[in-house]
Amino acid sequence: MSNFREISDSTLNEIAEVFSRMEDKSVRELIELIKETSRIFLLGAGREGLSVRAFTMRLMHLGKEAHWIWDDTTPAIGKRDLLICACGSANVGHENYIAKMAKKNGARLALITPSSEGYLISIADNIINVPAEAYKAVGNFVFSEQLMGNLFEQTLFILFDVLVMMLREEMGISKEDMVSRHRNVE
Repeated sequence: MSNFREISDSTLNEIAEVFSRMEDKSVRELIELIKETSRIFLLGAGREGLSVRAFTMRLMHLGKEAHWIWDDTTPAIGKRDLLICACGSANVGHENYIAKMAKKNGARLALITPSSEGYLISIADNIINVPAEAYKAVGNFVFSEQLMGNLFEQTLFILFDVLVMMLREEMGISKEDMVSRHRNVE
């Protein structure tokens, strides 16, 4: 029989280990890119994509023009735009194509990955290393007892919330400003 406390403690320890290995420099580069970019497009697939989609919403709450790449209302991407892609393996066919097309149209690519190899690494302008085991990732990262990339996906969600708190403070945005941008028809 599984022991809840043992499994939950192990999961939290894994997440803490990932954050302890992260470098402030790459996180700072992403923060500065977000602050200086007017239009931000976001890409992720599967459960990684769910974390990225939540981040897209929070960027909008911060007042950024943010677009989830799969939405029907997403406009054309171009020069001075930023594509943020989270991809555990740094090599997923449809993400590779979207990133390649974004770069072809002049956008910058910020890649969030634990992988040390993959197509997306070869074309990324900025790489934010999140050293959490992910599905099909290759590299030096925190090993996980969890399933198929859970650790990377969980870490992404928390990382994005931390980034939003940092951005809110650095951009001088109040909690009330963010709440005022929340959907108000529910």
